[in-house]
Amino acid sequence: MTPVYLDYNATAPLLPEAAKAMISLANLPANPSSIHQFGRAARSQMDRARHQLADALAVSVHELIFTSGGTEANNLVLGNYRHILTSAIEHDAVLAACPDAHIIEVDKDGLIRLDQLEAALEALPDADRAKTLVSVMAANNETGVIQPIEAVADLCRAYNVACHSDMIQYLGKAPIDLNQMKLNFASFSAHKLGGPSGVGALYCRAGQQLVSLLRGGGQEQGRRAGTENLPGIIGFGAAVAAHDIANINVQASWRDAMEADIQKACPEIEVMGADAPRLANTSALYLPYLSAQKAVMLLDLAGFAVSAGAACSSGKVKDSHVITAMARGEAAANVIRISAGWQSTKAEWTGVAKAIIEIYKAQH
Repeated sequence: MTPVYLDYNATAPLLPEAAKAMISLANLPANPSSIHQFGRAARSQMDRARHQLADALAVSVHELIFTSGGTEANNLVLGNYRHILTSAIEHDAVLAACPDAHIIEVDKDGLIRLDQLEAALEALPDADRAKTLVSVMAANNETGVIQPIEAVADLCRAYNVACHSDMIQYLGKAPIDLNQMKLNFASFSAHKLGGPSGVGALYCRAGQQLVSLLRGGGQEQGRRAGTENLPGIIGFGAAVAAHDIANINVQASWRDAMEADIQKACPEIEVMGADAPRLANTSALYLPYLSAQKAVMLLDLAGFAVSAGAACSSGKVKDSHVITAMARGEAAANVIRISAGWQSTKAEWTGVAKAIIEIYKAQH
């Protein structure tokens, strides 16, 4: 059979519109900071992409900073604050960037404990509030659980601290209105929705102070030094403009049918975060008696590419800190993630359900 790719939360295949836009610029030999006609043409193309992203987020183009990816976007904002409050289920791009952060627990479904967050904010000395940031992801990359970001932002405003959200998995899967959400900062990455790798963006609300972590030129209004990745930015804009959220959301019913089929055949298999709002494209399954590493390998041999959680540069499968934070430490080494996207079909969801059932029964 033709191999089926179901690991979109790690990276999505490049959208044709993004590829076309990038190829069209392959022969544009200019730095967008140059003032000659070639440079002005490059600047015009970059401005167009910035408008495409700004329109999708309901923000001003002046509030967007292009970066090398979501990790840099997260580090850029986190590096500007002395005190960080964050959740236990954040991506390593946040947790590793602020090892001394105050960690807020999540409940059994992976939702942040708002009561703990409020208590921590209430206990802050007034002198610390200006240099304190709350950073909570909009949707978890492993479970797909969607966090109550507007409620988090409301608490931050009530206690006069800044609020940031890693929205890297959220972009392209749900409508975003950053003005309504009242966030101070938000991070994004192109390759999660069908744009190229190596490019991302940080939303910085007008009036917010932000010091560049990189020293060099005055690009991005002095907030991110370094020549902009023009082909990547153009691909990012094209991917945002072309992405069809409705096509992703229709997959919720396919995902639910897959989970129902699996649980009917193998009742002991659990869906992580099943009682919380989740991204339509994501399913995290706990397979008792079968390690995630072995399950991923067997499914790969069966023709289905899934993962055991967050993609790791070492290529090794490690126990999930997200599942552990959900008070399910015994399941942390036995959870696989299925994540679909713009090319995925109903037949692929049905096919992976059948494969999981066959593999699980054969191993148990």
